[in-house]
Amino acid sequence: MERIYLDHASSSPIDSRVLEYSKPYLADVGNPSSLYEFGQDAKNAIETARKKIAEFINAESEKTIIFTGSATESNNIAIRGVAQRNIKDGKKLLSSAIEHISVINPMKHLQKNGWIFETIPVDKYGVVNIDILNKKISNDTILTSVMYANNEIGTIEPIKQISEIIHKKGKYLHVDATASAGKIPIDVQAEEIDLLTISSNDLYGPKGAGALYIKPGVKIQSVNPGGGQERGLRSGTENVFSIVGMGEAAKIAKKEMKNESKRLQRIRDSLISEIYKIDEAYLTGHPTNRLPHHASFRFSHIEGESILLNMDMYGIQIATGSACSSKTLEPSHVLLAIGLKHEEAHGSMVMTLGHTNKLSQVPKIVKATKETVKRLRQLSPLIK
Repeated sequence: MERIYLDHASSSPIDSRVLEYSKPYLADVGNPSSLYEFGQDAKNAIETARKKIAEFINAESEKTIIFTGSATESNNIAIRGVAQRNIKDGKKLLSSAIEHISVINPMKHLQKNGWIFETIPVDKYGVVNIDILNKKISNDTILTSVMYANNEIGTIEPIKQISEIIHKKGKYLHVDATASAGKIPIDVQAEEIDLLTISSNDLYGPKGAGALYIKPGVKIQSVNPGGGQERGLRSGTENVFSIVGMGEAAKIAKKEMKNESKRLQRIRDSLISEIYKIDEAYLTGHPTNRLPHHASFRFSHIEGESILLNMDMYGIQIATGSACSSKTLEPSHVLLAIGLKHEEAHGSMVMTLGHTNKLSQVPKIVKATKETVKRLRQLSPLIK
């Protein structure tokens, strides 16, 4: 049975070229903080990766990049570090209503400790409500977090417009670009982004590495003190293998992104066109302004978990919302935020394409989806 992997938003396989490039560092004994040759070799490899990441997002210099263990850690450092360092200037935090839980939960934790935390609503496509953002932001708003594009519904946000509003009325803009980096171009200088999160795993790099861009002049402090690595903002011995791999993955993505995104968009559009023909099938997210590899739907009267398990029997791996929140049976907060009812939000299916996917796979995916929906609706107690 041919296996078709359609869950690249939760985990992308490491690119064979990246693995080959970074493999020597799996057995490397050098600690980057050590002064002897082995240590300095590891340090130089990290600095090379740092430069590649900076070039990938058009940062001012490699000094603006710190490496972390994941996108979740990058989000936490950005949110907690900025909030605690700038507490004298205000204690208000904002985020869009559809942020990843690794953004929302740190803000909720700060809220329990005296900060004010509010969310900005989105429209039915998941686009941030600019008018309400304008009303909610104020001089004491230290940090506003809006993701570049949503991992569950694929909608791309108007980051440049949001940035202009925030810098006119508030202080800093943090952008979680985990879902979008490597899929669409990101320019932190042109879009006036203050802090930006990216993940190695989502770039076809090794798991266990993330990066945080910090614009020069942004006031931030460590939330995990220790040995002082990564400008003192992320202490702990660096994961040299994963960091080196992340840098190489970013270099490859920068070179190949344009052509690969066009290829994936053709597959995406074909999937959307065919699956949309299923009775009571609805596209979630923006119909056109969405990530090129992202197709997401909801189906009436059936459960997303059942869709996932049935599709797996066809050898097709899909998702039903964010992988990081899949341990709960609660409906996705993203789908609720775009106005869906609880019972509607439960019938979600997310397909995210990658390097191994081909246009020739579309008929099999569509056939499996149609048969899955038909079977589950026949069993559903929600249908008379």
